[in-house]
Amino acid sequence: MKIYESAENYLETILILKKKTKAVRSIDIVNELEITKPSVSVAMKNLRENGYIEMDDEGFIKLTEKGLKIAETMYERHRLLSDWLISLGVDEKTAVEDACRMEHVISAETFEAIKKHVSL
Repeated sequence: MKIYESAENYLETILILKKKTKAVRSIDIVNELEITKPSVSVAMKNLRENGYIEMDDEGFIKLTEKGLKIAETMYERHRLLSDWLISLGVDEKTAVEDACRMEHVISAETFEAIKKHVSL
């Protein structure tokens, strides 16, 4: 099953929020991404139905194993690409924005080549 860029962004955001606060609710995602509650509600429903997250009775969100795998992949790509672009002289704001777009479209092969090159 193909996962869409928006779903990858939500999963990555959940992971980042979890690292910061330990507990994540939909409202935290609304605030972090500055989007509407209904948009997040629909996204969480879709992620839950597709087995990427679990939500308890109190509304706390937990990544499943397959959701965590995608979130960690996106987070690693984002951090490495951002840092790499900054090291090339790209303005930090631009580097972060570009890395956010790039992380979703490059192949695993290309990312691994960049990763190997950056770590030399």
